[in-house]
Amino acid sequence: MDQTKNKIPPVQMLWMLAVLLLVSVLLSLLAGRFPISLTDIIKTLAGHPEDQQIAHIIYQVRLPRIFAAIQVGGALAVSGAAYQGMFKNPLVSPDLLGASSGASFGAVMGIVLSVGIAGIKMMAFAFGLLAVMLAWFIAARIGKGNNTVFLLVLGGILVSGLFQSLITLMKYTADTENKLPEITFWLMGSLNKATYQDALGMMAPFSICIAVLVFCSNKINILSLGEDEAKALGVNTRWLQAVITITATVLTAHSISVTGTIGWIGLIVPHLARMLMGPNFKYVIPGSLLLGAVYLLVMDDLCRSLMTIEIPLGITTSLVGIPFLIFLMSRRESGW
Repeated sequence: MDQTKNKIPPVQMLWMLAVLLLVSVLLSLLAGRFPISLTDIIKTLAGHPEDQQIAHIIYQVRLPRIFAAIQVGGALAVSGAAYQGMFKNPLVSPDLLGASSGASFGAVMGIVLSVGIAGIKMMAFAFGLLAVMLAWFIAARIGKGNNTVFLLVLGGILVSGLFQSLITLMKYTADTENKLPEITFWLMGSLNKATYQDALGMMAPFSICIAVLVFCSNKINILSLGEDEAKALGVNTRWLQAVITITATVLTAHSISVTGTIGWIGLIVPHLARMLMGPNFKYVIPGSLLLGAVYLLVMDDLCRSLMTIEIPLGITTSLVGIPFLIFLMSRRESGW
């Protein structure tokens, strides 16, 4: 039976996902322990709030989280999709080259040194970039200038192991009364401290990196066929791999610096995009962007609403992501 029969065209599916994102934004404004009606939201957004407390919650609490969730979810999902195409492996995620471990170590060091929220985010971003640079350096040294995908993955594994060990060391020596709880909570991921400054600060690199990956989507299609095939078709594979790595690293490191460690989005969301739109990265990249934004918005709503205390995002994304990955593995014949 033809599985492509009756499938919704990719362009139409993208429009449907855009509408779904708008609906998710509205639901996120409604979700939370403080009840706000749809009428109150409309009046407040129209500039005629009837209650200043409601206006404060919408403008200072929920909207910053929504803007941050859209960018972070979209960034991690697009990074995962680009890496899966580059490495020709559907089980690749954005932390493959050590960006997540490096950013986490930078944040942990910032917490231990008491550099403040802005300093923690800057150190997380800087060490995320440093980790991937180290992975590239190791691959170049081992391969003596002939970088291959295998050596790059090996470099990422080594760097991730190094930074995870350093994180463990920092936790072991941290103050158990103040620093250790803060480190533990940060590593579990959350949007509860997201601000307009975070969203605005991420907007420029987010937009540029997404635009670059969309521009390179056709070349990623060719690269996903294999490095030799791509070279035969005239693609500069080393240049393309460098572009994908740089853009995905910036997106990942910036996201982690804002929210802490959030897993599974970059792994499972690209699968969802391929399920809905097929393997063409021309549609997988924007589809992953929209789906990642929707996914993280929904997960954040659950974190804020399920219990009287806020659940860390990393826990919720794992609890949802693991069963979904098992489902994917049981449907291998579908070619997702």
